Amino acid sequence: MISERPAQACKLAFVAALAAAGLAGLASPAWAGPENLRENLFGERQMAPGRNTSPPIARYVSQQGDVFVLDRSQNRPLLKFQDSPEVWALKPQPAPRGDIIYKNDLGEPVLRATRLGGLTLFTEDRPGGTAAALAGGGPALRLPALGPQALLERLAQASARATRAARRLIPFEADASPASSALVADAALVASEAVIRMSKKPGGLSLINRFNKVALVEGRKPGASVHQGVMHITITPGDGLAGRPSSDRIMAAAGSR
Repeated sequence: MISERPAQACKLAFVAALAAAGLAGLASPAWAGPENLRENLFGERQMAPGRNTSPPIARYVSQQGDVFVLDRSQNRPLLKFQDSPEVWALKPQPAPRGDIIYKNDLGEPVLRATRLGGLTLFTEDRPGGTAAALAGGGPALRLPALGPQALLERLAQASARATRAARRLIPFEADASPASSALVADAALVASEAVIRMSKKPGGLSLINRFNKVALVEGRKPGASVHQGVMHITITPGDGLAGRPSSDRIMAAAGSR
C-alpha cells in the first residue's frame, strides 16, 4: 500500500503527453572507448601491492569491455555504465577476507571489492564475475535540480521510450513536490529502461501487456508493483537515488525475473 504524504505538502501532478515525445532524450556522459584501455589495463599491468588507494569516484573497465563509473563518495555507493542511462544504488555488505560485496535492491551481487582495491563485476552475461581495473577519474553521480516544466518533459521522454518499446501508448503520470521532482524524473527514466529491457526478452511484450500506465508516487519505502493494469512506482525522496526501485526490481514486479 502506498502511504499518503502529509496534507500540508504541496503536490504537483503531471501526466506525460505523447505530444512531447519528440523531445531529446536524457544525455549521458560520453567516455572514451574501452578497446585500447582494456589492452593497457589487462595486458602487462599488475596491481601494486599495499593498501587500497582507489579514489572515491572513479571510472573502471572490465576485461569484457564494460565501462562504468563507481561513486563511493556518498552514503550509498552508486554505479553507472557508459552505455546505459540508469544509475544503480548499491548496498555494501562485508564478505570473507575483508572484501566488500555491493548488491542491488534485489539482493544480487553487482561488484566485489577486495581490501587491496581489486574489483570484480557481475553481469547477466558474466554471472561468475569478470575483473575490472581502474581507468581514471569519473563524474560524480548526482540528481540534478528540476523545475515543473523540466519534469513534464522528462515524463514525456520516458513515456515515448516505453511506448516505442511496447509498440503501444504507455502514459506516465506522477504526483510530485518540488523536493521530489528530480527523483520522480529519474524513476520515470528507470521505469522506461525496464520496459525497454523487457521488450528485448522472449515473451517480454506479454509481460508489458500486464500494465497500461506507469504511475509514480511518494511513499515510505521504494518499490514497484502491478495492480489493476497500472505499474506503481513508489519513491522515497529522502533516500536520494537509492529512494527508487531499479529497473531489475521493476522487471521483477512485472514477472520478468
